[in-house]
Amino acid sequence: MTERPHILLSAAVSLDGYLDDASDTRLVLSNEEDWARVDGLRAASDAILVGANTVRADDPRLLVRSPELVAERVAAGRPEQPVKVTLTRSGSLDPAARFFTAGDAEKLVYAPPGVVTGVKATIVETADLRAILADLHRRGVRRLMVEGGGAIHTQFLTEGLVDELHLAIAPFFVGDSRAPRFVGPGAFPRGLTLVESTRLGDIAVLEYHAIPEPSDVDILRLREAIALAENCPPRTFRVGAVITSADGEVISTGYSGDGDPANHAEEAALAKLEPGDPRLAEATMYTSLEPCSSRTSHPRSCTRLILDAGIPRVVFAWREPSVFVDCVGAETLEAAGRRVIEVPALAADVRRANTHLPGVHP
Repeated sequence: MTERPHILLSAAVSLDGYLDDASDTRLVLSNEEDWARVDGLRAASDAILVGANTVRADDPRLLVRSPELVAERVAAGRPEQPVKVTLTRSGSLDPAARFFTAGDAEKLVYAPPGVVTGVKATIVETADLRAILADLHRRGVRRLMVEGGGAIHTQFLTEGLVDELHLAIAPFFVGDSRAPRFVGPGAFPRGLTLVESTRLGDIAVLEYHAIPEPSDVDILRLREAIALAENCPPRTFRVGAVITSADGEVISTGYSGDGDPANHAEEAALAKLEPGDPRLAEATMYTSLEPCSSRTSHPRSCTRLILDAGIPRVVFAWREPSVFVDCVGAETLEAAGRRVIEVPALAADVRRANTHLPGVHP
């Protein structure tokens, strides 16, 4: 898999989860102590990323303010300031924005081809988030600080790309549905664990770290498996499967009905590999549905096929509903010592693909 930076997402919110109010004046959610904390996070980062809406609405400078922190960066052989990064789809960016005019830091704008002109920055023509992160890594960015806004927070979190979340909570409510929220609707597949809480005056700062599993690679591959179900014949249980090697690269794929109308997705993917393929000993099976534990169409269940193939790790989105049988695939795999990871945040996509079955609702 392509490498990416370590990603720290930082935000300040009201008690009811708003980034601002709906007025034309910027709502102050931090105090001096908190600004100093954020300054330290910026100084420890190689780059700071915000969305184009934040550039337009807040006109941030995205600079390390403390001369002492700047001096520490220089003494360590680093640039005075982190690289500034923004993403835009429309290309609507004001060349006079402080993102472009404040400081001498390198500035990167990622956008679809041909939409950005007239700004003093390096333009990289891509709108794919993972390609952006891979490009930043190639440019030497090992630690990326993401500062918003809400659409950017939502995208990074739903893609499972956040390694740390630092959330400052101001002691008041906004209570206005027109105001921008910390995140929007979405499926958030990675859990977080609280590692530290700090009081800065009346502001509470919560530091969370992402739970290692599922990883962002797991989420990417599981979404690919879910998408494969689009290839299934009509009126089947629509399921997709992806098998990866130890380094996360895809070595086989399958979907229900692939190769044989009676094939299950996992079965179809395994049939495309030699039974003794040495990569299977360290492989991961991604399947949109829990592997079946019993069936009548073929002699071996998908759970049995996975066990016989020696695959040590299985990631799935949706527990098999009791439409046809009561499935114990996950329990059987775990009892045999396999690592099983369920990602229920992505189950709704699998249910939507199978609403033609009795008793299945989106």
